[in-house]
Amino acid sequence: MLQNLIDSIIPMLYMIPVMLISLTLHECAHGLMALKLGDTTAKDAGRLSLNPLKHLDPMGAIMMVIARVGWAKPVPVNPMNFKDPKNGMALVGLAGPVTNLLIAFGASFPVALIEQAVYLHGIKFTILLEIIYVFCYLLFQANIFLALFNLIPIPPFDGSRILFGILPDRYYFSVMKYERIVGMAFLMIFFIFRSQFATALDFIASPITKSFLYVANWFVGLFY
Repeated sequence: MLQNLIDSIIPMLYMIPVMLISLTLHECAHGLMALKLGDTTAKDAGRLSLNPLKHLDPMGAIMMVIARVGWAKPVPVNPMNFKDPKNGMALVGLAGPVTNLLIAFGASFPVALIEQAVYLHGIKFTILLEIIYVFCYLLFQANIFLALFNLIPIPPFDGSRILFGILPDRYYFSVMKYERIVGMAFLMIFFIFRSQFATALDFIASPITKSFLYVANWFVGLFY
């Protein structure tokens, strides 16, 4: 009983810093893209900070720890400050998932390095090395899931901003009217069928995971 409790707590201890890093950089990416496009709303609200507490959403953080997918407080953006509001919002939406994929790609290198060092070259797998490996692997995996989850083309996820960006103007403003209603309905469906969603995300994430690790292993192998 105690061992089962310990086994369930330890992954959560890893996931807390993974979640804080992933969601914070995700939200900062939105704000930085908005700033680059001419909107200072996120900067003025203090949301370009690397302080995780500025971005934390309690429910999104809990979901990130227990289900590997979650969300933070949305970064405030005023699309009227963009030269092209519709395409500007699409770029702001895209910035978050792209950042998560970049984090995942970066984390795949220490994962590959440690795996090759231990399994191919006989380096001792110490406790410190194990901690680093597990942390980097969870950071790698969680950011792929976070990117895919946020690319779902339904409000309030980033994918909806990207989808709205390619919609013709006559549909764009009509869809935006129902953004909040559609988003709440989807979240209810997600909580009911979250295991099915997790299975679908696993299926989609698998080729991305394999591709990133293949590139990382190839690159690391050049130095051994």
